[in-house]
Amino acid sequence: MNESYKVKFWKIKRNASSKKPSYVVRWTVEGEPFSSTFGGKELAENYLSDLRQAAKNGEWFDTKTGLPQSMLKAKNSRTWLALARAYMKAHWPHLAPNSRSNTFETLVAVTLVLTADRKGRPDTEVLRRVLRKHVFIPEDRQPEPDAQATAALRWLEAASLPVNELHQVRHARAALDALAICLDGTKAAPSTFRRKRSTFHHALEYAVELEELDANPLDRVKWKPTKWTNAVDRRVVVNPQQARELLTAVTYIGRTRGPMLAAMFACMYFAALRPAEAQGLRVQDCYLPEKGWGQLTLRKTRSQSSRVFTDSGQVFEERGLKHREESEDRPVPIPPELVAMLRAHMATFGLAPDGRLFYTRNGGSFTTDSYPYVWREARKLAFSPEQVESPLARRPYDLRHAAVSLWLNAGVHAPEVAERAGHSVQILLKTYAKCIDGEREIANQRIQKALEEQ
Repeated sequence: MNESYKVKFWKIKRNASSKKPSYVVRWTVEGEPFSSTFGGKELAENYLSDLRQAAKNGEWFDTKTGLPQSMLKAKNSRTWLALARAYMKAHWPHLAPNSRSNTFETLVAVTLVLTADRKGRPDTEVLRRVLRKHVFIPEDRQPEPDAQATAALRWLEAASLPVNELHQVRHARAALDALAICLDGTKAAPSTFRRKRSTFHHALEYAVELEELDANPLDRVKWKPTKWTNAVDRRVVVNPQQARELLTAVTYIGRTRGPMLAAMFACMYFAALRPAEAQGLRVQDCYLPEKGWGQLTLRKTRSQSSRVFTDSGQVFEERGLKHREESEDRPVPIPPELVAMLRAHMATFGLAPDGRLFYTRNGGSFTTDSYPYVWREARKLAFSPEQVESPLARRPYDLRHAAVSLWLNAGVHAPEVAERAGHSVQILLKTYAKCIDGEREIANQRIQKALEEQ
């Protein structure tokens, strides 16, 4: 039996034999003496206070180590670094590349603050680089650590807090503070903070599931997040005339890049496609009759991410549609104007070897640097200086917002709009509530009518 309640404490003793002043905490368990030395008197007093508090709370003391039940558990506990590494490894196969990236950045930020105040802490940038290259990615993608990285890893492994210490609210709050700040020191957007907080919460739930924590400490943090809405700002929405002027302006940017991108942007406006959905569009997904309405049957997206996070090791990776099963498609009827543009685009530029409509000269896809550049230049041609400085269609994605807003204002029922746009009805109305024109006037008329009837 290694457990005993027979504990006796002694006064803190100053160690006069050492060159620098040090203080020794002494106690006995079952008559067996134990001690621990600290460089400062305050540290020694805090440690003795913890021992006394454990005894007062009725904890048993281990006769081999002299530690109370809670301290022994902390000593044997897995560190947060080890838990976070295991969490990333377990969830990596089930996450999309961009979700891997988001989880990765959250764990890096949290791990940097969930450490003890230990001597020899490396520079924060060094620690961040080590976590990114040598901890949270699969081992077969990790480079060989140099001497600096090896030393930083050793420090992290020694300083990382035990998981069972995370039940203290101060640690959870420190982690949330870190997630609320960007690398440049500015305040993170509410949507960014919420996403990262959700990831951290899920990692702690993993610890609860493994019975390494009794409960999720974030549930006890009284954190009042900034009110946030994902509603689209109606100032970004262009009208049909402005959209057509922008699409024309795109064709004047560059020798071939602008003309090749015009039809892709048109898909985002006339069919409300997301950029990754437009990039993944293939000829077999298109019904383009000579007259009348056509249809795009969306089956794949072609999203961009860092090679570190993709299964193929390539920048672009094909995946199923957002919020849908892998094999589920989404039909989107398209007006004759877009049908004509797509037919002209294929006649002029042909197709990629795999049948994609939109591709670069080497058969690849347009990056998230290249097509936004074309868009910015097109805005300068199509808009007045005041409009260029305004939020109006500032991003290519705003063409999708304009399309959905146009459909809703045209009187198309919300379920049909949601089906075409790939939204749920609830999210659709919440997102585009501020972009539906005429509702206030209709409400005023109804109120006026009711007042006149009284």
